[in-house]
Amino acid sequence: MADVRVSKEEPQKKTRLDWRKEKELEEARKAGTAPALQDEEGRDINPHIPQYISSTPWYYGTTGPTLKHQRPQAEKQKTYDDISQWYKRGVNDVQAPLKFKKGACTNCGAMTHKKKDCVERPRRVGAKYTGENLRPDEFYQKDLNLDYDGKRDRWNGYDVDEHKKIAKEYEKIELAKQHLKGQKLEEDLAQGLPYEKEGDSDEDEDKYADKADMPGQKFDTKRRTTVRNLRIREDTAKYLYNLDPNSAYYDPKTRSMRENPFKEKDQAKQVTYSGDNFVRYSGDTSKMAQTQLFAWEAYEKGADVHLQVDPTKLELLHKEYKVKKGSFEKDKKQTVLEKYGGEKHLEAPPKELLLAQTENYVEYSRTGKIVKGQEKGVAKSKYEEDVYPNNHKSVWGSYWSEGNWGFACCHSLVKNSYCTGEAGKASYGKQILTPMTDASKAIQNAEESGKSLLEIHQENKKKEKKKTRKSEDGEDDDETKKKKLRKALIEEEKQQLAAERLLLMDERKRPYNSMRASDTKEVTEEELEAYRIKRRQEDDPMKDFL
Repeated sequence: MADVRVSKEEPQKKTRLDWRKEKELEEARKAGTAPALQDEEGRDINPHIPQYISSTPWYYGTTGPTLKHQRPQAEKQKTYDDISQWYKRGVNDVQAPLKFKKGACTNCGAMTHKKKDCVERPRRVGAKYTGENLRPDEFYQKDLNLDYDGKRDRWNGYDVDEHKKIAKEYEKIELAKQHLKGQKLEEDLAQGLPYEKEGDSDEDEDKYADKADMPGQKFDTKRRTTVRNLRIREDTAKYLYNLDPNSAYYDPKTRSMRENPFKEKDQAKQVTYSGDNFVRYSGDTSKMAQTQLFAWEAYEKGADVHLQVDPTKLELLHKEYKVKKGSFEKDKKQTVLEKYGGEKHLEAPPKELLLAQTENYVEYSRTGKIVKGQEKGVAKSKYEEDVYPNNHKSVWGSYWSEGNWGFACCHSLVKNSYCTGEAGKASYGKQILTPMTDASKAIQNAEESGKSLLEIHQENKKKEKKKTRKSEDGEDDDETKKKKLRKALIEEEKQQLAAERLLLMDERKRPYNSMRASDTKEVTEEELEAYRIKRRQEDDPMKDFL
């Protein structure tokens, strides 16, 4: 029997007993009763690591347990730049070119950019043609390879010297402002004007800022603005003032209640809320709106005024405008009276005396609200009502007869007719007798023939159609028939092209009801003949060559 030797390099096949021993040893290591495996450096390997992570690939060439293949490899690690490095700025003045080079910027002569990317002032004659005052190249530097911290360092590249330059520039500006203020103050004192401390208004606002910080208010000392909130917890909601569903309407979307919710209740008691319109149209609100409107109109006409920027100037301009407008209207009125006369008709009592006495009883409350006597006006229709044109005594549409509207006073069915009264009714009664006699004749003929009225009506229709066709065929000559056939051929060709276009189109992109017939009119003889001429003959051997 031949001696079979197994090489140590080749893996031996494990028996079932070996698999069982390895399984028991693995469970003991997980339980902590057996020592853990160690790698080549003597460090313990966690027994709970899955096998697909702890097992090494066949090409790695390891003989014992190891986790080196899972650790970062030194030869594959990237090298990052230092966190303190940053891109260079400015230009390299040392390497300014002395001669224009091919491929450089035609405007300034630098090699690191083109003319469309040049930030220099566009020259009248570029550096390519003059060769003078050539600008140096910018610093050319590749992208920095920063690590995680270097990419997220917000202060990387911060230049302290640059910030100091900006701070010194602002300090010079503040000194210049203070110098100008001092000069202005000396001039005012020399002229005898009162001295006003500029910081008083700011100090007063800060002094009373605590009082402004109350419930429902937000005061910002930096911006010096006060913002009113919508509502605080202590305030009653608008829709809870009056729980009657027929009271003032509350719009939840805009949180507005325009009418007064206490309108139908006792007005003698003190009310805290009278509706949004009461606040909106009371006090100086309307005056403010008129001033704003005047400011907009004046700005469109060239006047440099603004309600918030310079309200005093706008107020004076508005008053001057009112005075001039009043004098202009007065002069215009006087000119018209001098030219046409009629001044005596203007001498009438004032409107207060004319409208002071009335029979309408109105009762007011202490707050000036209407309690009783003057109800809300009923909305009227936009159409004219109770209008009797052309001497009629009833409105149009008050009479109906045989599917037509008319006037009830004269039974006229013509809208623009004049009223004829009872005579019109009598004449209309005589006119409607003739169709009644025709109907009686039709009933008598049906009884004699033994047919129904519907059958007799259909027979009469067929006779009328035959008469019209005979008259049309007799009237049309050969030339007219040719013209009709030529027109029908053109229409049939258009219909076939439209049908082919719809069939080639994707059915999901076809228009709605595109495959449905556009009309259901009766087909004429010319259209039928055009269809016979233009239709495709499937049994024709030359159909593919047409």
